[in-house]
Amino acid sequence: MANELWLLWATFAVSLLYYLSSLRRVAGNGASRLPPGPRPLPLVGNLLDLRGHLHHTLARLARIHGPVMRLKMGLTTAVVVSSRDAAREAFTRHDRRLAARAVPDAARASRFVERSMIWLPSSDPRWRSLRGVVASHVFSPRSLAAARGARERKVLDLLRYLRDHAGGEVDVGHAVYGGVLNLVPSAFFSIDVVDVGAESAQGLRKLVEGIIEAIAKPNVSDLFPFLRPLDLQGLRRRTGRQYEEIFGVLDGIIDGRLASKDTHGDFLDALLELMSLGKVARDNLTAILFDIFAAGTDTIAITVEWAMAELLKNPGIMAKVRMELESALGNKETIEEVDVASLPYLVAVVKEAMRLHPVAPILLPHLAEEDGVEIGGYTVPKGSSVIFNAWAIMRDPAVWERPEEFMPERFLDKQAANVDFKGKDFEFIPFGAGRRLCPGLSMSERVVPHIVASLLHGFDWRLPEGVSAEQLDLSEKFTTVNVLAVPLRAVPVLRT
Repeated sequence: MANELWLLWATFAVSLLYYLSSLRRVAGNGASRLPPGPRPLPLVGNLLDLRGHLHHTLARLARIHGPVMRLKMGLTTAVVVSSRDAAREAFTRHDRRLAARAVPDAARASRFVERSMIWLPSSDPRWRSLRGVVASHVFSPRSLAAARGARERKVLDLLRYLRDHAGGEVDVGHAVYGGVLNLVPSAFFSIDVVDVGAESAQGLRKLVEGIIEAIAKPNVSDLFPFLRPLDLQGLRRRTGRQYEEIFGVLDGIIDGRLASKDTHGDFLDALLELMSLGKVARDNLTAILFDIFAAGTDTIAITVEWAMAELLKNPGIMAKVRMELESALGNKETIEEVDVASLPYLVAVVKEAMRLHPVAPILLPHLAEEDGVEIGGYTVPKGSSVIFNAWAIMRDPAVWERPEEFMPERFLDKQAANVDFKGKDFEFIPFGAGRRLCPGLSMSERVVPHIVASLLHGFDWRLPEGVSAEQLDLSEKFTTVNVLAVPLRAVPVLRT
């Protein structure tokens, strides 16, 4: 007990000294104009202001303090960007200076940050090398075209699962996640990981989500950086165990391919060839597979679930999508990815679902590595985290008419028809923007519309008995990603 009290008082004393010295540094920097924000409390800063869903809370505070806002998170500083115009200035004028990551301590487990393109700064040659490998061998137009058949077969597997359960209630997100969990590794590694709808799919999902949750969880090591060596909450140790478990699965895939000496002409073969030439290290190989696997599955599956939920909530919009499908495809038995090009209204539905319900409403924090960053007339202190509230930006009332409503037609008018997923239209950034734009964007923009179109083409969809469209609950649950608070349950009915 005495040791614990001593540690508590020592922590308090050092924190207080650090806090007072930071006040002196700010006071001595009179030339800079720091962003406004809520008044911080000593030591804890603005942590008590951040109750509830973080993206909602930050949006509410931004309405009071402005689209460029400063928060104190313990002893660290965060600058929050919440409008289209502020995001444009940040990404067009300061992209290079903001292209590093604010790395949570839990992500440092197993030295993962040193070999992951998610966390390495863009100035690091290793980041450029890994990003180049992924761009050339995974998400290039040629690579995506080569894997199209594998992706389409996995969508057919999903449809077969739903046909087997037609007429009864299904957990839409559960089913879609199982299908996507196979789609990603099948397209890149030529294997299935789980059976669609099986509990093993949810077990693997929980493992990945456990890692993401530990990284996103408030951590005293991040709020008071001098405490990092102690790992007081044990989050780094816990994440390390989870990393090792899922790395074991991925290493098994790699070792199995090496042992069989079979070739499939897929991404894994390309990686193994690069490894044999000394261009990719063995531990980087596992990290690349994890980055693709973890980032790709959730993004696709959750977006499909949100799109289906909005369509069931808005039967008139679903009817318009069906009309488009029948007009463009007629009696075609199955839909191919290339058919999506003839379905502009369906693509608008997907864009609108991403605008209203981005999977990552708060983009992974950037880091101001240098002085000289100024956004909206305010100085961003060197060493600050820079947080882009994509949820607030994509509901910016200065840009979007009736921003809270689900209106796919907004993406068909002349002004927004050319707004795409690539982050160059800063009012629509579901995949981020600039150098840290999500590399999996090009696959998601093919796969998500294809799955939604296939679900609507193959089945009539009804809500469970006793649930009306008006009663369908679309409230959000935000932990690490933005999901439905109540998982979507619906009845797929075979079309006659």
